[in-house]
Amino acid sequence: MAALAGSGASEGLWLRAERQTGGKGRAGRVWSSQSGNLHISTLVKRQPGDPASHTLALVAAVAAHAAVAELAPAIAVTIKWPNDLMVEQPASGSAKLCGMLLEARGDAVIVGFGMNVTHAPEIEERTTTSLASCGARADSDAARTAEVLAEQFARWLDCWRREGLDRIRQAWLKAAHPVGTSLRVLLPDGTQAEGGFAGLAADGALLLMGRDGRQVVIHAGDVFAL
Repeated sequence: MAALAGSGASEGLWLRAERQTGGKGRAGRVWSSQSGNLHISTLVKRQPGDPASHTLALVAAVAAHAAVAELAPAIAVTIKWPNDLMVEQPASGSAKLCGMLLEARGDAVIVGFGMNVTHAPEIEERTTTSLASCGARADSDAARTAEVLAEQFARWLDCWRREGLDRIRQAWLKAAHPVGTSLRVLLPDGTQAEGGFAGLAADGALLLMGRDGRQVVIHAGDVFAL
């Protein structure tokens, strides 16, 4: 997709891999996944008047949440900042279902999605789950999931452009874990911040309420529920 973006590919292009052997996650982590899961990216071309490009992370999260709600309405899925989809499991706590990653290329932004459809990969210090294990519809394979996700992303991307970031922010907050949820954030400099979830800033940054009563604004970091 990066090569296609560099050669002038149009917005709305989607590229799906049956399996992934050389992918990457947040902070450049190596990532691989077997056939059956969804590994897919799309291209957004930045236009005059668009909200800030980094807020496409919120668009991706809301779109993926809406897609899962359509495919598996019985699953209680929440968004963890900025764009992980989590499922609360009685025995093991919060488990990751889907993650997303954005990468800028010239005037384009690549929006990548990884969703556990048929199986949950083993990840150190992370609990994972899949649509299949959560009771998704029988026809919710990777191809069908990709179709629904593309439809929802187009819808929410249009909303982002026409109505602005606040509409996306409201939808994100409605789908997120409750205010007050205890979170730990590993910051890019290696330090940590802990506090209760206090919503999103106007620009989409994470707000934490520290134990000392002070509000902390997080623009980047790995978030863990406590």
